[in-house]
Amino acid sequence: MPKPTPDDRRRLEWWEEEQLRRQGCTATDWALVRVAPGTDLELIREVEFIGNNSIGNLDRERTPGCGLYRLTAKECTFGDDVRVRNIGGRLRRCRIGDRAVIENCARIEFHREAACGRGTMVNVLDETGSRPVMIYPGLTAQSAAIMARLPRKAEEDIIPQTETYLEKTSVPPVIGEDSVIRDCGAIVDVAVGREVHIEGARSLKNGSIVNNAPSGRCLAYIGSGVDAENFILEDGRLDAGCIIRNCYIGQGASIEKGYTAHDSLFFANAALENGEACALFAGPYTVSMHKGTLLIGCQTSFMNAGSSTNQSNHMYKLGPVHWGVLERGVKTSSNSYLMLGANIGAFSLLMGQHKTHPDSTEFPFSYLFGDARGATVVVPAVMLRSCGLLRDEKKWPTRDKRVKARVPLHDRVNFEVLNPYTIARVLKAMEIIRGLLQRPADDDLYLRYKGMKISRASLDRAQRLYTLALYKYLSTKISEDKPLPDMTVGDAEKSAGIWVDLAGQLMPRPLLDAAVGADSVPAREAILDDAFAHYEALEREWIAAAVPAQYLADREAIKAGAAEFDALVEADRTDYRDNLSAEWRMLSL
Repeated sequence: MPKPTPDDRRRLEWWEEEQLRRQGCTATDWALVRVAPGTDLELIREVEFIGNNSIGNLDRERTPGCGLYRLTAKECTFGDDVRVRNIGGRLRRCRIGDRAVIENCARIEFHREAACGRGTMVNVLDETGSRPVMIYPGLTAQSAAIMARLPRKAEEDIIPQTETYLEKTSVPPVIGEDSVIRDCGAIVDVAVGREVHIEGARSLKNGSIVNNAPSGRCLAYIGSGVDAENFILEDGRLDAGCIIRNCYIGQGASIEKGYTAHDSLFFANAALENGEACALFAGPYTVSMHKGTLLIGCQTSFMNAGSSTNQSNHMYKLGPVHWGVLERGVKTSSNSYLMLGANIGAFSLLMGQHKTHPDSTEFPFSYLFGDARGATVVVPAVMLRSCGLLRDEKKWPTRDKRVKARVPLHDRVNFEVLNPYTIARVLKAMEIIRGLLQRPADDDLYLRYKGMKISRASLDRAQRLYTLALYKYLSTKISEDKPLPDMTVGDAEKSAGIWVDLAGQLMPRPLLDAAVGADSVPAREAILDDAFAHYEALEREWIAAAVPAQYLADREAIKAGAAEFDALVEADRTDYRDNLSAEWRMLSL
């Protein structure tokens, strides 16, 4: 027997109207109240009906506890076996899915043509709004990065394309089936996906809470004390008193423990607690756990922010127009400070005060110290010997909440520490170091490059470490049974080009240009999906075309260099464990 639909619902008979009146119900017009065949009217008590209302099948034997109690319903549609009770204000223009539970809430309502957060403009990076990102369900970190980093292209093409896409994919605001909303304040113009739980939220306005997971694996959740406005939460978590304004919170991301954020984007598996974000582009695996930590006006990915990490984006002249990039894998120590704009190279450790707008992108895997005057002292490549670096590479995939929940993945994430993007920087750094070592040091015994200070001893060591990293990388990509592809001159020139890191996805620049030039949102995502799917093949072509022949030809040098690299990492791990054991002995009873 087919399930009844709202169109199958009938008007009440006169004796049913009388029954509902005896049970404390009222209606502005009983003719506008419709019920599904077989509905148990005993389960509708103390309900005020205003305008058109439609009630599904309520069956206490099938779903114990279902029913409508003590609420005002204005222009609402109720699914089968819902449980709605104790709504202090009113339910207004709500479509409530089957088996949904709504209890003890101040009010829940939708205005006509409610956007539910879709199309909200987020003023990310530049807090004054010159780089807005339009948010919507299904937004990927890669599309958001294109909008934020190419504002003119976004204004002329991408945002209009997104508006067209939203017009074609609009869905009516609804509280989905099997969802639970309990003990909340006002919920206004918030679309709630199926199986989503909202428990104890203080105030939610103009938002969408999206669940893409299979049944029983929902990640989307909003907990106690949350105050959110103009937001989209997609397979993510808000909890414990966080305050959110104009934000997208993506798959596997969690924001809790009083965190406050405005005009910020949080993508796959980002985890933020206690601190504050303003105009932050938090790419995949951005982590901040400490009070007093402010992430402002910057783009990050695979980042770990130490306590009291801080940035400045305001010089008190033209407003908060400054912004910067912390490339993948940057870590900050406690009390680190960075004056924006700045561009910090991949997998670097930032310590101290940095006030000279450093650009260390040509020296990945570095320690960056701020001296007494706020200048940046670079110790290149020293992070390469850290045992924690490759540990991070292994742990990130295991902590992917999206995979565990089996959601369709939006953000495309390449986890490799050594990859075409970082190795290209390694090759460039080796070239720069050779040039710097031919120069005399300044009076303070430092060499200077782009305003940064580097010692000759650290350059000598970096040259060796970068070489070992290159050999380690090649050892994982070249083998007897999987040689590099043969390249014609034309193909080699094409494949040897620049690679980019687009918010966690690695790809050749021409493919990024193709995505930027796409004529629609689906076309752009298809290009990015294709680049992600063919990453390994593209990487091998790049190695064959871009890595100098003297490194590729000597297999014995590759083997020996990789072994030396591994030995350095293992020595660091052994030293760390020995020091840790000594600490434990010192602290033992």
